[in-house]
Amino acid sequence: MIYIHFIINPISGSGKHNLSASYLLSQFPKEKYKIEIDYTNQKKHAIVLTKAAIVHNPDYIIACGGDGTINEVASCLVGTSIKLGIIPVGSGNGLASNLNIPRNFDKAIAIIKKGNATTMDVGQLNHKYFFSNMGIGIDAMIIKKYERAGKRTLPAYIKAALSSSLEFKPQKTIVHFNDQIIETDPLMLFISNSNEMGYNMSLTPKASLHDGLLDMIIIPKLSFFEKIMLGYHVLRNSIEKFEKAKHFLVKDIQIEMPAKIFIDAQIDGEQYNLKTNEIKVSILPNGLQVLVHL
Repeated sequence: MIYIHFIINPISGSGKHNLSASYLLSQFPKEKYKIEIDYTNQKKHAIVLTKAAIVHNPDYIIACGGDGTINEVASCLVGTSIKLGIIPVGSGNGLASNLNIPRNFDKAIAIIKKGNATTMDVGQLNHKYFFSNMGIGIDAMIIKKYERAGKRTLPAYIKAALSSSLEFKPQKTIVHFNDQIIETDPLMLFISNSNEMGYNMSLTPKASLHDGLLDMIIIPKLSFFEKIMLGYHVLRNSIEKFEKAKHFLVKDIQIEMPAKIFIDAQIDGEQYNLKTNEIKVSILPNGLQVLVHL
């Protein structure tokens, strides 16, 4: 008997997905599977539900949502023997795309039924985990505006990006990594574990979930024209052609913003206000087991 616990975010993406408990139960024969299903009703509720599920020791816990829901579920599973499964119903679905987990429900469920797992690296920011990426530059403001828009769509994301490009003011930032110290006023300081941000866009197309390294992109202050060029390259997945974007492979990073009291960040596409002006970012190699198509 395989025990699977599903955690569904009913408002992921546009909130119009039709992933239901009755559908899931119809896919898993009772004689072979024990199925439990919970629905989230607010941000961070998936954390509570996952911790409660872990007590009963399921074989798999399946996050049915976007990168934010996946982060909440997966953060509770780091270092455990319970395998994470994903049914992507979010708007961006960056991590699922990197793991080649399709949005088609039947195909995603076929991966869960096969039960093939791999380990993947996990990023850590102070005491929080990230699985796709995090950032403390303009992307944090973009996510803040994107969340306020109330629509999880690509046009809403682009509108938030355009608005942020006019409003965002870079702040002095000191970055320690690889025996280097860089002082910069970054438009963007982006650290990624995954090769995709979502919506098929990427700042780190060569990033790997399995190399024990994080990919860091630092982009300095830009002119208006340079911001337009940056947006063009992001949409075209050709960031390597944008010369002002500096790329580094790192394991441990220390970041300080001396003029700030708190740091705004985005973590796996969700906005956070970190109650500190210093952060440490590191990689936990093979920190999570995840069900994938092998």
